[in-house]
Amino acid sequence: MKSIILAFLLSTLFSTGVAYGEDKKAGENLQKLITTALSSNPEITASEARWRMYTNRIAQAKSLDDPMLMLKIQNGIVSDPFNFSRDPMTQKVIGISQQLPFWGKRDLKAEVAAKEAESFRWQVEERKLELARMVKETYWQIYFIDRSLQITEKNLGIMDDFIALAETRYSVGQGAQQDVLKAQVEKSKMIDMKISQEQQRRSLIAALNTLLARPSDTPVGPIADPAITPATLSAVDLQRLATEKRPQFKSLAAQIEKGQAGHKLAEKEFYPDVNLSFEYMQRNRAMEDEGLDMYSAGITFNLPVQRERRRAMLAESNSEVSMASAELRMLENSIGGGIADLLAQLERRRKVAELYKSGIIPQAEQTLESTVIGYRVGKADILMLLDSRVTLFNYEREYYDSLADYQMRLAQLEALVGQELPK
Repeated sequence: MKSIILAFLLSTLFSTGVAYGEDKKAGENLQKLITTALSSNPEITASEARWRMYTNRIAQAKSLDDPMLMLKIQNGIVSDPFNFSRDPMTQKVIGISQQLPFWGKRDLKAEVAAKEAESFRWQVEERKLELARMVKETYWQIYFIDRSLQITEKNLGIMDDFIALAETRYSVGQGAQQDVLKAQVEKSKMIDMKISQEQQRRSLIAALNTLLARPSDTPVGPIADPAITPATLSAVDLQRLATEKRPQFKSLAAQIEKGQAGHKLAEKEFYPDVNLSFEYMQRNRAMEDEGLDMYSAGITFNLPVQRERRRAMLAESNSEVSMASAELRMLENSIGGGIADLLAQLERRRKVAELYKSGIIPQAEQTLESTVIGYRVGKADILMLLDSRVTLFNYEREYYDSLADYQMRLAQLEALVGQELPK
């Protein structure tokens, strides 16, 4: 009987274990999830609408002010207001005027608006990168929880076998009742852990569905084990790639160009704008006057005497350029440090995962097998048996934690660089 239980226990331990790095079952497609998020997430929709809003300001900035049409009666007689033939000075006047900004102002205003819109355009792309990163991170967190649940389920089966083995030894007088109770307590701890893991999975699924803008209870299918390969690009290559591809660089560059155009526009404000006007005055014959029609044409200028306001405009544009330039340098430094840190973490996780897969976990399995045999023949106690099981359980979870963390760090690196990296 004891031999049958031992054989069943060892079979459970090694035949129902998770296949490390070899799960090929088809399931959720990460790229499809990212595509869904980018097309459905309301934050992206709002960002794109804001970009289009600023794009529509370009034509507004470049347009002239509407011309002014003027209709009036000039020199009318108060006592006889609608008699236009009583006095030769009474005139019916129609006029038009147009405000013309100083040469180059309209083009500069349009350039300022265009650069501002371009900055928002790249911010949309930056937000897409962040959203893709968040989807990837949540996806791999679900993967880790799923693998943890599988390991927990396997260990619950092992604990049932441990309890049966302890009860058998106790029934034949070779073990203590405390062994049975300790094994049962350990199983209860595993059940508690399983409940916690199931709650975590529901929370992560809700978070992923929120990013995808779909009902929070939409199920998420199985996730296949990822392949881990060393990074093929150096830190220098990744830094260069980030400078070329990262939307935030382009957004800040557009802000700098906007500030420079704003500076030129502020300089133009020291020159006057022009107002052109033309009036036609129709007169009736009155008394001995022939009532000849008249016209009036004129040009007026504003006097740019408010120098303090214009100097403040220059200072504002200079500050905008300085601010965006400083943010650009900060981004370069941040990306450089982030790339170095993430490459180091990726390498560590890759090596740890390989170590667990090829060395630590097989050794822990052999230790547990040996302890089970030792417990059966009375050369090991229940605490040694339970400790060996917990050790293997933790190593298995740490292996999958390394796989998931590697993928999450890779997602962070891709968001930092601005594009997906070659696998």
